[in-house]
Amino acid sequence: MDDVKEALRRAATLGPYFAVSTDPDEEVDPTWRPLPETDPERLNGLIDQYAQRLGTTDRRVAASILFQGIASRLWSPVVASAALGVVPDLASLHWRWAPGAPIALWLANPTGRPATPADAFETVADGQLRPLRDTMNKVVKLADGLIWGNAASALAGTLYAARIAPDLAPTLVPFVRAVLSHPPLDAAGGFTSRGYVRRSCCLYYKVPPGGEMCGDCALLGRRPG
Repeated sequence: MDDVKEALRRAATLGPYFAVSTDPDEEVDPTWRPLPETDPERLNGLIDQYAQRLGTTDRRVAASILFQGIASRLWSPVVASAALGVVPDLASLHWRWAPGAPIALWLANPTGRPATPADAFETVADGQLRPLRDTMNKVVKLADGLIWGNAASALAGTLYAARIAPDLAPTLVPFVRAVLSHPPLDAAGGFTSRGYVRRSCCLYYKVPPGGEMCGDCALLGRRPG
């Protein structure tokens, strides 16, 4: 437990996307909810709120961006902790989100195991993202290619931590690449001369006023339809 807490503490120094609270006093806060979110009505309401925040009436866009944001918040602390030698167990993970606020995470039981890419994939992709996808698809249908493209893009995005903490780069970079080699992430994109490029689009270009694309978008250089 102490090793996991220390890894998460050091991960949090990389920025808010890497932060996970392990404070036992958070248990008294009723706004925390277990993650993955398995209540379709709750997720439906969050998608509506996210759409309002983005200024779009397209719920598919809002659902996609929400999923990618959650994926980024999950991968970031797990990857950073893995670079420090441990994969935290997310079975007791809770989340809190309100319009205009970042996604907050709290781990009620901070335990873990020695870091391997397979464990990191199982912890985040299988333990968190698959059930979240299943719940989300009950209220907004998103193609699997888009969902796993978002997950892979969020994972590849954690590589910027190697620039923030160069001492982690020798471990973090090959670790991320190894996790990306697991199906279905392996089919979601690949590394090119301009970095990681996904094979799908997260639909961000549809956010008003429209036309903006992410740096790893498959549509860069093409006109989206």
